[in-house]
Amino acid sequence: MEVEITRISEKGQVVIPKSLRKEMNIKKADQFLIFGEGNTVILKKIEKPAIKKSFDEISAPLRKAAKQAGLTKEDLEKAIRDVRNA
Repeated sequence: MEVEITRISEKGQVVIPKSLRKEMNIKKADQFLIFGEGNTVILKKIEKPAIKKSFDEISAPLRKAAKQAGLTKEDLEKAIRDVRNA
């Protein structure tokens, strides 16, 4: 693990050096837990749940089941209309 030096801004912001962001796959809007004790501050990246599957991956089994059942796009659109009008 690399050691880098950074500074805190007037607004209290800390820049994580690019080399560490790249190494740790830190992206814009990632969230962190922050711990402080004495003169030590520790940041822990919060990993998002493993629900990173794409919509296509999630919907593939549903599409397959609909096709096997003989459902068409029109059937689905009608079912949606019926539910919305109920």
